[in-house]
Amino acid sequence: MIPLFSAGKLAFGSIKSAKLRSTLTVLGIVIGVAAVIANVSLGASFNQHFTNEVTNIGSNFIYIQGMQPKIFYDNELKIVENTPGILGVSPLKSQTAEVTYMSETKNILVSGVGKSYDEVANTKLQKGDFITDNDGYVAVIGYKVANEKFDRNISARNSINITFRVGEDEKVTKTFKVKAIIQNPENTVIQAYDDNEAVIIPIDVMNEILGEKDYGGVFAMADDPATVKGTADEVDKRLARNFGISEREFEDKDSRPYYLLNQAEVLEQTDMMAAALSSFLTAVALISLLVGSIGIMNIMLVSVTERTREIGVLKSLGFTGFDILFLFMIESILLGVFGGLLGSTVGIAGAYSVETLLKLPVVFPFSLIAAGFFVAVFVGFVSGVYPARKAAKMKPIDSLRHE
Repeated sequence: MIPLFSAGKLAFGSIKSAKLRSTLTVLGIVIGVAAVIANVSLGASFNQHFTNEVTNIGSNFIYIQGMQPKIFYDNELKIVENTPGILGVSPLKSQTAEVTYMSETKNILVSGVGKSYDEVANTKLQKGDFITDNDGYVAVIGYKVANEKFDRNISARNSINITFRVGEDEKVTKTFKVKAIIQNPENTVIQAYDDNEAVIIPIDVMNEILGEKDYGGVFAMADDPATVKGTADEVDKRLARNFGISEREFEDKDSRPYYLLNQAEVLEQTDMMAAALSSFLTAVALISLLVGSIGIMNIMLVSVTERTREIGVLKSLGFTGFDILFLFMIESILLGVFGGLLGSTVGIAGAYSVETLLKLPVVFPFSLIAAGFFVAVFVGFVSGVYPARKAAKMKPIDSLRHE
C-alpha cells in the first residue's frame, strides 16, 4: 500500500496540475457548505431574536385582555393579584385619542396603567420617572411619539393636550404634563401593544375623564419563569370561576369573555416559527450541497477519463488497484477539505453580514462550523468513491492504449 504522505503529495500535485478543474470542483463545495453554515446560523439567529423579543415584552408576563367591554373591575384585578405565584399586576386600558402638541394633532394610542406597569411590562425609561399613586394629569410617552410623530420633538416637562372620545358624540380635552419618555424598545415583533408609539397616563385619571370604572385588561408578572405557565393556568381557572364558567365549559376556550397569553406559550410559538424557518433554510442549503457533490462526482469522472494513460503508467509501475483507488480518494477528500475551509469562511462571513444588516443576534456555535467542515470532507469522500473505483478497475493494457 502506498504511504499516506506519498499519496497526499501525489494527489496535491494532481490538483495543482489542473487548476481550473480543481477550482470548479472546490467551488461547488464552497457554495454548498457556505449555504449550509449561513442558513443554519441565520435560523439560530432568528430563534434567538424571537426569544429576545418575547423577553422584552415583560418579565415572566401574563396578559389578560377582555373580549367584551366592561368585564374587568377591581374585583377581577384582585383575583389576579392574589393568585399564588403572581409577583405584580397592573390594569391596562387603551383608547385611540387625539394628541395635540404645538398646534399639531395626531391620532395616538393612549393607555391608562397602574404604577407597577413599568415593572411587569419591562418598560425602560430614557428620561424621567414613571407614574406613581400621587400623580394626576401626567403622561409617559413613547420614543416615537416624542421624536417622530410631531414636527417638533417633545421633551420631559412639555405639555400635551389629549382629546378623549366620551360616549358616541362627546369629546373631552385635558392637558397633561410629560413626566417621562420611554426608551426606544427592542421588542418589535410580538407584544401586547407598542409602547414605542403610545402615550401612557394613570388609569384612575383616564377612567375619571371617561366616567368609567372598568379596565380593558390586566398585565401581570409571575415570580418564576419556570412556573409561569402553571401560574397562568391558575389565573385562568380563578377568573373562569368568577365569570361563572363551569368545569365542563372550561375546556372550551371560546367560553371565556377574555383571552389569556403568557410568556411560555409565546416562546413555544416562536420556537416553532424559528424551527420551521431553520428547517426551510437548511433544506435549501442541503440542496445546494447536493448539487455541489454531484459536481465533484462529474469532475472526478472527467478526471478519470482524462488521466486514463496516467493510470495505465502507474499500474505498469507496480501500483495496485487499491493504490489507484486510494490516490483518487485522497484527491477527492483534499478537494472536500479545501472546499470545507473556504465554504466555512464564506458562510461565516455571509451570515455575519446578514445578521449585522438585519440587526439580529450574531450566533455562531462552534459545532455548526465543525459540522459544515466535516460535511464538506464527507461529501468529497462520497463523491469520489465511484470515480475512484472506476479508475482502480481499469486494465493497464487498455489504459496505455487509450488516446
